[in-house]
Amino acid sequence: MSINDPYEGPQDLPETIPVFPLEGALLLPRGEMPLNVFEPRYVQMIDDALRGQRLIGMVQPDGDPDDQNARPSLYSCGCVGRITAFGESGDGRYMITLTGICRYRIVEELNVDTPYRQCRVDFETFRQDFDATDGEDDVDRASVIKTLRDFARANQLTVDWRGIDAAPNDALVNALAMMSPFGPREKQALLEAADLKSRADVLIAIAEIEMARRENDSAGLQ
Repeated sequence: MSINDPYEGPQDLPETIPVFPLEGALLLPRGEMPLNVFEPRYVQMIDDALRGQRLIGMVQPDGDPDDQNARPSLYSCGCVGRITAFGESGDGRYMITLTGICRYRIVEELNVDTPYRQCRVDFETFRQDFDATDGEDDVDRASVIKTLRDFARANQLTVDWRGIDAAPNDALVNALAMMSPFGPREKQALLEAADLKSRADVLIAIAEIEMARRENDSAGLQ
């Protein structure tokens, strides 16, 4: 298949991908993630990806390394994206946009000569990621939007409500999850949610916990 063809299932993706460990980064299927790449090892990763299938696996580090020279372990679940926009800064940096395709499970990390890490991965568990309509009808859209309004008001966030009202449930839930100001563990829980309804439920639960914590902190200061 051409690298510009749409992906229809796990069979269209390679078993081995380069991985980009980045704490707090959440890429979801059909979501768009802008990245400013400047570390030499990841600049090379972009160079190599552009010569190939333009695929990069985003994944979060799982905890801190034992020492400064060690590499952090990785969460077992990440999401692969395709480079869909690319720009050069003129000072050695790349500005790219990754568009999410499918989540994956890491089967094993490979012993490679490249300065960046590569893993053998399995996409089969997340076959439903290729269907943008999967689970859309099960999402409690009203609760998602209400919780978002409450959370935005409590945190003085500016939200494009017109765009949100027009977005289908898949785009709504995934975009809100990706832009949410939550911590790495919460982001990982959103990534690993079994389906769109589960992700919406996790998003609501995390937002409610954060709002309750903020109210308790405010009450404690009075």
